[in-house]
Amino acid sequence: MTADRGPDRPTAPLPAYAGIAAELRDRILAGEYKPGDRLPVEPELSAEHGVSRSTVREALRLLASQNLITTTRGVAGGSFVAYPQPDQITEYLATSLNLLASDTRITVGKLLEIREMLEVPAAGLAAVRADDEGRAELRGSLFDPGSVDPVEIFAPNRHFHAVLLKLADNPFLEVLTQPVFRVLNERFLRQDAPDRFWYGVDRDHRDILDRIEARDEQGAREACHAHLENLRETYTSIDRTRALARRASE
Repeated sequence: MTADRGPDRPTAPLPAYAGIAAELRDRILAGEYKPGDRLPVEPELSAEHGVSRSTVREALRLLASQNLITTTRGVAGGSFVAYPQPDQITEYLATSLNLLASDTRITVGKLLEIREMLEVPAAGLAAVRADDEGRAELRGSLFDPGSVDPVEIFAPNRHFHAVLLKLADNPFLEVLTQPVFRVLNERFLRQDAPDRFWYGVDRDHRDILDRIEARDEQGAREACHAHLENLRETYTSIDRTRALARRASE
């Protein structure tokens, strides 16, 4: 009979390649190696860790799969610390949040709270920091709900918010907010929101734009807050309907 695995059972040691990758990752995140820096070549890493070059290559492949390094061949080739790509970070966070949101304890209300914490201040910053070109871009991102196919309407809606975040001129806001926005819209809105909902969204967007064009920081924050509150009823209704459908199918 196999013995139960108790809580004190020792953890299996990491494979050699994973341990090397973890050490290099820590050194990258600590700033010892900065974006664009070249890592030690394979023979050096092999000698330093007392492993074969194939083990080192496996460690480097693992880091590359995590978008921490890029590897090139040739005379000037090698492994280099990657420059952060906001789109890659956003995609990773959106995937992770989608998995997390499958937990029924992660309610739509909690996701909306995060949007409010991030997007309301962003709207205020946009009112202060946006230049004429940025304000024109935001105005150009408005859309007429009556002229857009309901199946395609998510894209222009997302574009308005992407431009708004860009005008706040803080890349961290874009990286952190876009995944939450995507999860809410992809899971709850795509084809579930009634047509009248999108006319309310358009009205709210125009109100936010008006405040930003007037350089009204507080007004922009208030308009964005009102917009998110207006979304709450529809999101919550869709969430409730889906929950009931899940329970009925169990």
